[in-house]
Amino acid sequence: MPIIPSGYHHAPFYLLTGHWETIFPAIVRRIPGVNYQRERLELKDGDFLDLDWLKNKNKKLVILVHGLEGNTDRHYMKGMARYLSKNQHDVLAMNCRSCSEEMNRHLRLYNHGETGDLGEVIDHAVQNFSYREIYLVGFSMGGSIILNYLGQRGSNVPNSLKAAATFSVPTDLHGSVRILDEPALSFYRKRFHRMLTDKIKRKALQFPDQIDVSGIESFEKWSDFDDRYSAPINGYKDANDFYTNGSANNYIAGISIPTLLVNSLNDPILTPSCFPKALAKSNPNFHLEITERGGHVGFSWPGKKFAWSEWRALDFFSGV
Repeated sequence: MPIIPSGYHHAPFYLLTGHWETIFPAIVRRIPGVNYQRERLELKDGDFLDLDWLKNKNKKLVILVHGLEGNTDRHYMKGMARYLSKNQHDVLAMNCRSCSEEMNRHLRLYNHGETGDLGEVIDHAVQNFSYREIYLVGFSMGGSIILNYLGQRGSNVPNSLKAAATFSVPTDLHGSVRILDEPALSFYRKRFHRMLTDKIKRKALQFPDQIDVSGIESFEKWSDFDDRYSAPINGYKDANDFYTNGSANNYIAGISIPTLLVNSLNDPILTPSCFPKALAKSNPNFHLEITERGGHVGFSWPGKKFAWSEWRALDFFSGV
């Protein structure tokens, strides 16, 4: 599919950089009226996921997947949930392992390349509910999980799964990790590392014989942290193995249902390798939309009660 011309022309004039377009909505946006119903899904390996539902007896379901160290309460998740719920879709917002109020049971957490949990959530929706159509929406890491899931499974997905929309996705983890180590992005690196460090310390209380937290706060490079913790905890040999096997660019060619990727040129954590133009041109099911602005999971729309990304997801699904 040819690359889609940018349809986002609504960035607020007062948000002058991609950093502000990223940070501003995360700080000030409030999403009232989203009252989830929680369900605990027991997984095949003995762990669990907490799923948050908005049910209105619709025949269409959207499954939402959040970003790194996010959850279903993030502004982008609640905003998408509210918008789609008001437009004739039930919503299932997925909390990845350890991202709801309770730490998961097993050593393994979650990561960009882990698609089994999403597969179980989709199968749960297919087998236990009578939705005629199911759609996927993912943000940042959640988008990676969706693109990897679809690409790895190809045509072997449920017939009711009709389309997917992803936003601000680091489809090349090698590139995004390199840029996060730059001094200009220290705010993002320190914030994520602080959250991940706290989580690893909590996980070490569960598994003291398998996790050594000595010196955990002294890492200067993102890859060093992943080498010691993220990769082995999640079953990878090392950080390089994690970044290679978790990068959606390696699997997008296998996507067999209509799938949208929207990435912004002023996204602070994306590199040119995260705009897979050649894959978009060679796979008729993969639609790449590159916006000039939007930041990372920003896409604010002044004067509207919804973000442009929320409108765009529904617009794409309606077109399908």
